[in-house]
Amino acid sequence: MTDILLLLASILFVATISVAVAYGKRLLKAQKEYEKAKEVVDDIVLSFNRQLRQEAERLELVAYKAEAVSSKIGGALKRTEVVEKSVQAMEPKIASVLEDRDRILARLDGTDKRIGDAVASHSALTAKITNLEEQAKQFSAIPEPNVEAVIPIRRDRALAPLTETELSAIEFLASEGPMTSPQIRWKVRLSREHTARLMKKLYEGGYLERDTNKIPFKYSVKREMEKFLKKTESEAA
Repeated sequence: MTDILLLLASILFVATISVAVAYGKRLLKAQKEYEKAKEVVDDIVLSFNRQLRQEAERLELVAYKAEAVSSKIGGALKRTEVVEKSVQAMEPKIASVLEDRDRILARLDGTDKRIGDAVASHSALTAKITNLEEQAKQFSAIPEPNVEAVIPIRRDRALAPLTETELSAIEFLASEGPMTSPQIRWKVRLSREHTARLMKKLYEGGYLERDTNKIPFKYSVKREMEKFLKKTESEAA
């Protein structure tokens, strides 16, 4: 009986040792696997920490840029406020300028109308002058009768309104041909301005013709006036 118990005890002991050894092996294996898992987890944690640091740095950079943009926006808003105040201050001036522009445009419209009327009047006057010149040409084309006029036209009667200087200028042009005011001033012995006024007066009085194709204008005695001068000279002779 005692031997059986000893045998059973021995078997139980061996079994306990076997279980302990197997359990120890499992613990060692579990510890190794835990170490491996821990290394993996550590690597994962380290990688995650690195990513967190990178993201944090990116967030800091974004926050810095956002702050800089916000500062620029604030400056732009301040400048916008200054511009708005300037525009508000200029609005009365702009309104005044617009009113002045409207008044100026209205005056220009009136001026354009007056200019149009003046051009129309000038055209009508030119037409009348042309008609008078045609009539004068027709009158000069009428042949003179061979019989001497009962009361001949005297030189002093036709040229009575003219001064000696004006008569001298007409006679000089009749003998020398067309000339400008600067050219004839040496004959009449007047200043440039006085000579120009003299020639203009003779032209407007109907004694001279004027060529306006080139400046200074050239003046010449009208054909009717030349015939009259020749006729009176022959009569005087």
